Amino acid sequence: MYASASPFSPRASQGFSNAYRRVGIETGVESASPHRLVAMLFDGAIESIAQARGAMQAGQIEAKGRAIGRAARIVDEGLKSNLNGAAGGALASDLGELYAYVTRRLMHANLHNDAAALDECQRLLEPLRQAWASIGP
Repeated sequence: MYASASPFSPRASQGFSNAYRRVGIETGVESASPHRLVAMLFDGAIESIAQARGAMQAGQIEAKGRAIGRAARIVDEGLKSNLNGAAGGALASDLGELYAYVTRRLMHANLHNDAAALDECQRLLEPLRQAWASIGP
């Protein structure tokens, strides 16, 4: 997916690394391949959604907000901002729209304590994570 038809920009590897630093994930980033960095972004977003769900159920409003904010930053700053519309064409455009939708739903979940919105975000991201893992580096 990182060949010339990749939906990610040529500088995406640096962008992925920077996104991870901004959201506080350090371990393994420096030596990870661009493919691994994207996998880490998917894992981080899905893990943050799970943390938000747990915090929501426990009534921990501050922890819920932090976890949702982290998931939204990963999706927006890590996954969406590194798409390359010129090389990725319709795929990059569709992914960009999906990531924008997921970010909006995460904000909705935070504002309205909507666990169903968190579940929806996870259901949307999980197949992408699995597909990304299946293509290998």
